[in-house]
Amino acid sequence: QVQLVESGGGLVQAGGSLRLACAASGRTFSTYLMGWFRQAPGKEREFVAVISRSRGTTNYADSVKGRFTISRDNAKNTVYLQMNSLKPEDTAVYYCAAGLQAFGLGHASSMYNYWGQGTQVTVSS
Repeated sequence: QVQLVESGGGLVQAGGSLRLACAASGRTFSTYLMGWFRQAPGKEREFVAVISRSRGTTNYADSVKGRFTISRDNAKNTVYLQMNSLKPEDTAVYYCAAGLQAFGLGHASSMYNYWGQGTQVTVSS
């Protein structure tokens, strides 16, 4: 069992930055693929970014590529999402997720085993 707790959300002006963190419980953090997803009001949950277990290979949604950076610290059982040049359309609840699937399926929310409770990010124009 893995428990995930996100933090770092808040209100920021367009063009600003936020850094989200997701702390995981348990001793097997490094065995999990870690992803970030988001869900805006009235919309489906969408993939944001994924990072591999140990090599740090990453993949991003086109909408955030070049602005967001996912990273992980396996010694601290934590995954991060650095968000720069934020836009109003980035407003959403952001969720981290842990999964055992292959990296190539990191964009698929249905493949993840554990989810955090979410943290709200609001970008004002």
